[in-house]
Amino acid sequence: MALSSTISQRKHIKRRAPRGFLRRVFKRQKPHLRLEKHGDVLVHLNFLLFVHRLAEEARINACENKCGIIKKDHILAAAKVILKKSRG
Repeated sequence: MALSSTISQRKHIKRRAPRGFLRRVFKRQKPHLRLEKHGDVLVHLNFLLFVHRLAEEARINACENKCGIIKKDHILAAAKVILKKSRG
């Protein structure tokens, strides 16, 4: 058994949310904003959920167009669909 095949089966997420970076961005953009202790983690999770949903919608658009590659047009169309769903 090759080493590469055993490593690829054990995928662990070792990277955590970039909390320091998020805090710095919040402080620079909105210095008066007060977040609770784990508010930055909630923002990061919300971002990850949005990106996951965007990827799913873009994949659906690419499949409908019988395209094997997700292109910029598919992502833009998916973003419009997500915005419409979130507004109303």
